Amino acid sequence: MSKEDTCEIYCYDEEKVNRIKGDLINEDISGVARLFKVIAEESRAKITYALCHDGELCVCDIAHIIDASVATTSHHLRTLYKQGVVKYRKEGKLAFYSLDDDHVKQFLLIALEHIKEGKTNV
Repeated sequence: MSKEDTCEIYCYDEEKVNRIKGDLINEDISGVARLFKVIAEESRAKITYALCHDGELCVCDIAHIIDASVATTSHHLRTLYKQGVVKYRKEGKLAFYSLDDDHVKQFLLIALEHIKEGKTNV
């Protein structure tokens, strides 16, 4: 960090800090972090993206989309399932996956739009 993007003196707004810290107690921020972490892995982000565009895909379709084996794809899907990102249904010997709800689609598409705006300061 440069000196320009930090405070030159240490002070804080006690009322504001205490209010926000109090609000944080009532929120599952660690759950949010886990959700973002699970989608932060590139293959799982690709799977999530694919399911945003086609409501339901079988494991074999997803494996071809992300250029991975069925075993690797199944591992990623299990991880996404455990975190509540996807759900699945069986049809005979096939397993079909879809997003658990529309919220996942919304925040993935918002993240993509943010990236397209070029607002990353790397």
